[in-house]
Amino acid sequence: MRILRTSSPGVVMALAPLFLLSACGGDGNQADLLSAVEVLPPVILPPQSNVNIGNPTLTAANNNAVSAGGALTLVWSDEFDGGQLDPQSWFFETGDGTEYGIPGWGNNELQYYLPDNAQLGNGMLTITALEQAIAQYDYTSARINTRDRFAFKYGRIEARMRLPAGQGLWPAFWMLSQDEVYGPWPQSGEVDIMEAVNLDAAGGNNVLGTLHHGPAFPNNVFTGNTYTVPSSASAEFHDYAIEWDATEVRWYVDGVLYAMQNSWSTPSAAFPAPFDQPFYIILNVAVGGNLPGSPDANTVFPVTMDVEYVRVYSGS
Repeated sequence: MRILRTSSPGVVMALAPLFLLSACGGDGNQADLLSAVEVLPPVILPPQSNVNIGNPTLTAANNNAVSAGGALTLVWSDEFDGGQLDPQSWFFETGDGTEYGIPGWGNNELQYYLPDNAQLGNGMLTITALEQAIAQYDYTSARINTRDRFAFKYGRIEARMRLPAGQGLWPAFWMLSQDEVYGPWPQSGEVDIMEAVNLDAAGGNNVLGTLHHGPAFPNNVFTGNTYTVPSSASAEFHDYAIEWDATEVRWYVDGVLYAMQNSWSTPSAAFPAPFDQPFYIILNVAVGGNLPGSPDANTVFPVTMDVEYVRVYSGS
């Protein structure tokens, strides 16, 4: 992805400039400079059972809007009742973001993503964050998405989830633009269906619902709301959802409407852009970074985000 974040899983930041060493000259200074350059050894990954496929088929659903109390038609779901995640449905992101041009995933995050930190069992998806050293990182986790596999415009999307708790933890259920019609992040938009930051610590029992849009960083815009879940978000499963139509996005927890937005923008097109294009789904658990800060002595690993299902509906 080509995004960077300061306050949510998506803010574009400039990368540090690279200094080139001249091949000319023979006064010995070049050798001194080269010897001072730190070259990291290649990352050797443990064998992974989750493997991406190279030729996925994209299904793009152009759904009807959802009206209050209106009929719903299921158009896509993953009930996570198989033995292994389907690579035709999910792409397994690996690494620290460098491969995608966003080292630290744009947020100075502390985890290294591994495909096999996302596993199926007991009828659910479990994303596990571990205190596990790999490369220069002290934590591993997983980040999966449906890009180039499934994307949709409008309708309702929901997931039933139990969230990890602790200082430095940042689970998220969110969406990005499939085709980036209006340009790179945030100009093509981002929808955060659910984020939780430092749950059961400084973050209490709160979840966030947010839109990212507007001009390029640092003039990007994010607008959202916080909701205090009535019972424990870390000990119990809750249903997190949005309903999305051409001029409005509505956020729900367990069927309770807690936020609504109907104003957004992007520089290259008129409203309702950028939220008038297909978006794909992302699930991940980040560790550390600009928003949550680092784990502390009270953060006990491993931690898990458990997901019973993800479902997408069209309205009638």
